[in-house]
Parts: sequence; structure tokens; C-alpha cells
Amino acid sequence: MSIPQQVFLRDAMRRLNLTRDVFASRIGVKRRALDTWLLPEGSQEYRPMPEVVQRFVGEIVQNDALLQKYAQSGQGGPLRDRIAHEGRHHLLSVDQFTSRESVEELFRIADMMQPIARRQKISRVLEGAVLGNLFFEASTRTRVSFGAAFCRLGGSVCDTTGFTFSSMAKGESIYDTSRVMSGYVDAMVIRHPEMGSVAEFARATNIPVVNGGDGPGEHPSQALLDLYTILTEFSRLGKLLDGSHIALAGDLKYGRTVHSLMKLLALYRGLKFTLISPKGLEMPESILEQVGRNGHVIEQTYSLEEGLRGADVIYATRVQKERFAEEELGGYSAEFQVNKAIVDKCCGPDVIVMHPLPRDSREGANDLSTDLNHDPRLAIFRQTDNGIPVRMAIFAVLLGVETLVPHSLRDVTWSPPSHIGPDDSVFHGMY
Repeated sequence: MSIPQQVFLRDAMRRLNLTRDVFASRIGVKRRALDTWLLPEGSQEYRPMPEVVQRFVGEIVQNDALLQKYAQSGQGGPLRDRIAHEGRHHLLSVDQFTSRESVEELFRIADMMQPIARRQKISRVLEGAVLGNLFFEASTRTRVSFGAAFCRLGGSVCDTTGFTFSSMAKGESIYDTSRVMSGYVDAMVIRHPEMGSVAEFARATNIPVVNGGDGPGEHPSQALLDLYTILTEFSRLGKLLDGSHIALAGDLKYGRTVHSLMKLLALYRGLKFTLISPKGLEMPESILEQVGRNGHVIEQTYSLEEGLRGADVIYATRVQKERFAEEELGGYSAEFQVNKAIVDKCCGPDVIVMHPLPRDSREGANDLSTDLNHDPRLAIFRQTDNGIPVRMAIFAVLLGVETLVPHSLRDVTWSPPSHIGPDDSVFHGMY
């Protein structure tokens, strides 16, 4: 080595913007070993760095792509601090994930949760903790999914649903409700019909608050589980997300899930977005501007057949009738339904069909068709299943227990089914 080992390593850490602890973790060595390599050569405890480590670090700092992969922007430390909202450990928006590395770090924790989510292992790292599920808007999947995720880590849940059974029906302010609940529980998940209202709850407390959906605003945990599903499905198919074609179809104006998902997807490279909606329900300009700054291709069309051609992912959404004014569109036309015939016509055998659910299966609703139910390309139930490990990961990160999980696992004592649904399609490597 032409330069001193100490200088070489310090320069590498500076260029990567990493602390000693994080740098040691990234290159797969113990902190103690790194400390001995950073000592001056005349020191009694100095040790020469192995040649393989030298080559590895040298290759990283000399290759722009690897440098970007291993670098860490912003502050180091736990993920909960790097995604904090105004210095507090809340999850209110996907905008808190400023890099794909932070997203994928959360997903590595979700992978660690999979044995628990699949009823193979048990963990009690949140034993004694209580979750307050405050849902001021109707919900089944999100409310139960968050509750189940918290319970599977050993916590317990207190639920409240609707304004009727809330003190807010008596005129209590969001601030008072949030502060009072904070004295009872250790974390809150809140769904509210008004955009920005969950952030008001968060400003009134220091306990973690998770946005379970705020009107037409955002639904960050849904977007995270959607992205996790896409990456998992692509891994099974041997595909990369970078450079893929994502078709978002349906109510893109009021569909908060697509707002959050599109912003998360924008952290990846070279995507093509095709936005398909009825007239009057187009994606908000603010989302288009934010995603467009990342250099992705964005196309908009009112033709489902035209928009689905060549898509790698179809993400369909229902009409958000509860957010409409009376004069607005009441539903989709039959030509706007994602069904097996149009998927067969426009897409390949490895397309992934997704939907945040619930889907309206009533006649004339023209939501995602049930004729895809036995088609392995339909990922909606794998998508909902993924909500458990992802939401477990969110709780573990916000409450700071993610490092305790691997050491807390033990086998379940009951006999879970090998497949959750009796009619689930079989997927290689999925179950």
C-alpha cells in the first residue's frame, strides 16, 4: 500500500460518511479489529489489515456505483433516528425515507420478522407495551393488521373505531385526545378522514405515532408493504426493480396508497410510470412534480388497454367514493376493469397484479375482477400477508427493539397451516 493504512481507512470512512461502528458493520469486521488497523504503525496494538479487506475497501472507494451503495448520507445511528420526523420517532409520511438504503434496511428487519409472521416462531420483545389503535374512519385490514403485528411481538392492543365512540364527538380537540391517550399507551396508530390530522396527533405527544391513513393524504405503511411485495415478487422472478414498468390504474386523485407508493418507488432508478385513471381522477400534480425530479418517465392515459401494455406491475385501486363530492364520478365503466382477459392480452406471464384492498366485488362495481383469483400473477393476498412483517418491523424500529428480535425467538407450540388460504396458488420459494 503506497499510503499508510491508517490514512487509507480514515479517507474511506470520510468518503463514505460513516462512523467507525457503521463502517465496521458494512465491511463485515468487528469494531475492535478496525480500531487496531487505525492505530499508528508504531503502536504496540497496531495490526496490519488483511489484504482481502484492503482490496475490498479499495474497490468500493474507486467505484462510483459501489461508493453510492455503501455510503450513508445524513447522520448515522439507528434507523429510528434517521427516519425521525422533527426529531421524534413517528412514521407520518414516506418522505421520511430519503434513500432506498433506509427503505431496504427496514425490509431486512421485515425479513427477520417473517418466521414470526408465518407462525413458525414467537417473540416477546414488546411484552408489556400497549398499542392504541385510533381509527376514526372505517377499516378492517389496516386496523387488524397493525394490531396483529403488535401482538405477535408480545404487546397488547386497545382499539377504538369511529367518531361516535370517541370523546372527539363531544368536542374534544385532537391535541387533548392525543395527550390523554399518550398517558395510557406506548404507541398509537391513527386513521383519520382529514389530511394532516395525524400530524396534529403526533405534535401533541412524544410516543411513536404511525399514520394509518389521513384522508386523501398518505398511507405510508401500505406503501412500504406494497414495495416490499414488489421486491419480493421480483426476487422470485429474477427481476430487478430498477428499469421496470409500473402501471397505476384507478382513482389516482383520492387513492392515498398510490400517492405514497409512487413516492417510494421514485427512490429507485429508471422507472417508467404509466398512470391510468378516469377523467377527473388523475394523479395530483404535486406527486408528479416530486417523482419527475428523479428523472423517471411518466405517462398518463385514459385507456386501460394502452396503459397496461408491457407492464411489470399492475397496481389497481378502487374508486374512493367516500371522498367524492356529489357531482363527481360514481364508479368505473366496464372498460376500466382489470380482469384476466385484458391482463392476458396486454401483459406477460410474469406480470404482478396488485390492489391495496378492499376491492368492490359487487356486480357493476368494475373493480379488480375476481376471475384472477386463481391466477398466480395475482399478488393481493401475498400483499396483505406481507403487511404483518412490515408493520412488525415498523414497530420494532420506532420502539428501538429490532436488535433484540433474533435472540428472542422460540418455536410456536401450535400447528399452523402450511398455506393460509385453501385456494392460494402455489409459488416456488414463497411458502
